[in-house]
Amino acid sequence: MAKKTNTEDYLRMYRQMVRIRAFEDNANQLYLSAKMPGLTHMYSGQEAVAVGICDALEATDKITSTHRGHGHCVAKGAEFKQMFCELLGKEEGYCRGKGGSMHIADQENGNLGANAIVGGSMGIATGAALSAKLAKTGDVAVCFFGDGATAQGLWYEVMNMAALWHLPVIYACENNGYSEYTRTDEIAAGSLTARAEAFGIEAHKVDGQDVLAVNELTERLIARARKGEGPFFLELATYRYHGHHVGDINREYYRSKDEESEWKENRDPILNFGVWLTGEGIVSEEELAEIRAGIRADAEAAVAYALEAAYPDVSEVDMHVYAPNDAA
Repeated sequence: MAKKTNTEDYLRMYRQMVRIRAFEDNANQLYLSAKMPGLTHMYSGQEAVAVGICDALEATDKITSTHRGHGHCVAKGAEFKQMFCELLGKEEGYCRGKGGSMHIADQENGNLGANAIVGGSMGIATGAALSAKLAKTGDVAVCFFGDGATAQGLWYEVMNMAALWHLPVIYACENNGYSEYTRTDEIAAGSLTARAEAFGIEAHKVDGQDVLAVNELTERLIARARKGEGPFFLELATYRYHGHHVGDINREYYRSKDEESEWKENRDPILNFGVWLTGEGIVSEEELAEIRAGIRADAEAAVAYALEAAYPDVSEVDMHVYAPNDAA
């Protein structure tokens, strides 16, 4: 792991990864207890990707997210209360309860939104990068997507445009090994990095379970993107601990329990980062335990708050919703 400059940098990233895990643990319980409408897609196991990248961004930098997007939202600065309210359809949610799990947007923190369409935010992120370039703001856009989204034609269209116009955008592919219920090597021929390189885009592979490796690489690329040297492509090797969605419980027909155990026991990004922090003498295990306990309490309090929060008034049913007028 590459070293940063001070203890608070390390602890900030550790806290953010723990916050994501705590949010997902509680979101899963809300589903299992039939208190949350609809499905959600757990981000647990991939925390080092969202935190490693988002910690390198400024508040004005933009991200676009995916159906598995809670981690990106937390890492970009979202608060538990508004997120749980959104999942539960409450008025105080980031989208006034109308977006739910797969459509959370937090524009004040630069999160342009999750997207239930696979690869659906690729054009949005590229457009944000074009806007930043034309307006000369110096901002960067990051497009998060999974390995399954590399089968979408939109990815190739936007990479072509981004490369031609040298846009300040980073395409961050979270390769968690599975496209829904199918292994990535069964749906993606050849090399993903080679696909980006075919457009003249500089591409990198990085261990998505190592938050400092992700962060160090992202910081370098963002600095270059701000100077007009983008775009860039990252393939981040990671793993989702849960199924494709919360209802995907019996997964042994497409991946083994031994495989899951191997990642959880030996490749967990939070556990391994904690071991490194204590091994380097940066923080004690007792201090880390205190951090974890505090965050768990915050998450539980936010859930309790959201469960009691008000739903939007029925008069809002057609507010913030676009539909064409086809009365004619």
